[in-house]
Amino acid sequence: MPALAGVVVAITGGSRGIGLATAQALATAGATVAIGDLDAPPGWLAGQHPAVRAWRVDVTDQDAFAGFLDQVESTCGPLDVLINNAGIMPLGSLGDEPASVAARQLEINLHAVIHGSRDALRRMLPRGRGHLVNVASQAGKVGFPGAATYCATKHGVVGLSEALRAELRGSGVAVSCVMPTVVRTELATGLGESPLVRPVTPQQVADAITAVVRRPRFDVYVPRSLAVVNRLLALAPRALRDALLRISGADRVLAGADPVARAGYDARAVPGRGQDAMADRPRERERP
Repeated sequence: MPALAGVVVAITGGSRGIGLATAQALATAGATVAIGDLDAPPGWLAGQHPAVRAWRVDVTDQDAFAGFLDQVESTCGPLDVLINNAGIMPLGSLGDEPASVAARQLEINLHAVIHGSRDALRRMLPRGRGHLVNVASQAGKVGFPGAATYCATKHGVVGLSEALRAELRGSGVAVSCVMPTVVRTELATGLGESPLVRPVTPQQVADAITAVVRRPRFDVYVPRSLAVVNRLLALAPRALRDALLRISGADRVLAGADPVARAGYDARAVPGRGQDAMADRPRERERP
């Protein structure tokens, strides 16, 4: 397999979960890794791997994201790979979702991927090489109750990646779209269970990303069996698909999440969510 020595990789959302596991896997494989995250940089990882650098960056701030890539290139060298991994998943019915929570998901999960990809392409295209790796989700292929906005953002990432793949054909810049099932990270705290939705570990996703950085391809399902599942679902009549999701309980994995168990995650993912909820809720009309 191709060596990753000398390959410069930037990862957003790299302080925990999939991003952290991927940073460690790529650094171990020989890549020079730059982590960008709003949370405190993981100093222990940099200590383990001298090839890892970390910056505090808010990916929703376009200037800050561009500045992060500037620092990566000035410190590590020309950017070879951008992994758009940062994302949040607040859950709940759309009717009860505060506007601020929906906006925050769009800013992090989709808008940051768009402007981050644009800034990376402005560096990669003149060089005629590069690789965009966008971390979406199986929720970007199937709509799950209880996560309408999240699914919308991940469908957006899949669509963006598909369009970029066609747009960049022949440019030397590759595009990959990573679509894992539920991953055992803080983001998945308190979720329901289903025999059709088998969780994977951050390491499994990191291994899949590392493999695709070595040898680019577009569709990256984790586990790989999801590719077959999606093909079968696409061929099945909608009524049958709906019945399978209901019978297996897959439609309750996100909708049935335990809000108490998820309270700590929600507070970190969307600061002030509790205070904003009442302000954002539509007021009832006064009755005559």
